[in-house]
Amino acid sequence: MADIFQEYGFLLKSFDFYILLALVLLVIYQLFFYFRMLFACRPMVTDASPTAGVSVIVCARNEQQNLQDFLYALLTQDYPCFEVIVVDDGSEDDTSAFLERSAREWSNMYHTFVPRGARVISSKKLALTIGIKAAHYDYILLTDADCRPESKYWIREMMSGFADESTELVLGFSPYFENNSFLSNIISYDTLFVGLQYMALAKAGHPYMGVGRNMAYRKELFFAHNGFQGLLNERAGDDDLFVNKVATRHNTAVVCTRDSLVWSVPERYWHNWFQQKRRHLSVSSHYKLSSKLRIGAEPFSRGWIYILLIVAMACCGGYAKCIALALFLLRMLVQYCVINLAAKRLGLRYFGIEIVFYDIFLPLFNLYILLTNRLRRKPIYW
Repeated sequence: MADIFQEYGFLLKSFDFYILLALVLLVIYQLFFYFRMLFACRPMVTDASPTAGVSVIVCARNEQQNLQDFLYALLTQDYPCFEVIVVDDGSEDDTSAFLERSAREWSNMYHTFVPRGARVISSKKLALTIGIKAAHYDYILLTDADCRPESKYWIREMMSGFADESTELVLGFSPYFENNSFLSNIISYDTLFVGLQYMALAKAGHPYMGVGRNMAYRKELFFAHNGFQGLLNERAGDDDLFVNKVATRHNTAVVCTRDSLVWSVPERYWHNWFQQKRRHLSVSSHYKLSSKLRIGAEPFSRGWIYILLIVAMACCGGYAKCIALALFLLRMLVQYCVINLAAKRLGLRYFGIEIVFYDIFLPLFNLYILLTNRLRRKPIYW
């Protein structure tokens, strides 16, 4: 044994050894992370046939055209007992007139409004509160005016998440409509990655966020936590901060099937997408510390993988370079397979070699936004 240590023990003191050891540990963590994300998009196994009444709530500000395009898909859902409540949040177009006509045409359609001149920081939180208070049923299902369900079974699929009586909150997934532009591609990838991350952590018992385009909860959960109390000083956060506040490992379920998806209209211009990301990330500093640590672990480990790979290529011996490169390629192969398997299950686009660019660009882009948000004095509107 002493002879073996004497022969190979020098490796333990070598620079190459510690570089490779750190890289191996980080890659193992990343592989575990990606496999867990793939598990997040598995369909729920339930024999439940939900029939409880549901109130679908939509907040709309200057959304006449989107309501004309997508409201019909909400009103014609295949579900025994539901209503659609649209809250007009200070629209200056013909949204109000369109809602009046729709309410006369559809018996399950209701509309209300945010009082003009209401002095609040976040009018959307006020609009949601008005809609929830107006709801006739005990289950609230949220989406936006520019969203269209994948199928007529959307309500049924989302309500299947409440099969367990302890469930009070159900998180869904909402991809964006796709086209052939580079911006659309990167938005689709970013949305899928973030969605898999929050759903994977929720399934692991650590829910930290959801998206208001596709989320459901019991009305009593909302009032038990005094609605958005404690979040009213933030213009955003009506979905992710609320989930971060009320979600637990015991009361949260994830539904991610094809029929449960809600498609949304993406931003068409880089500037608009930048502002959207700025708004979404503006509230992340208010997450619980445990949530920050969990969601920060992945980009932190990813960054160190690239740093160690560069160091290995520049400073290590030939064998170490080969091992480091092989580890990196293994990680990228697993990421490539996981992302595309998840995309296939959900009916999303196929992603190719551009994943390598997204893997580098998106964390740096998000970091830039987080840093500039801290220096920014101008309010970030909903």
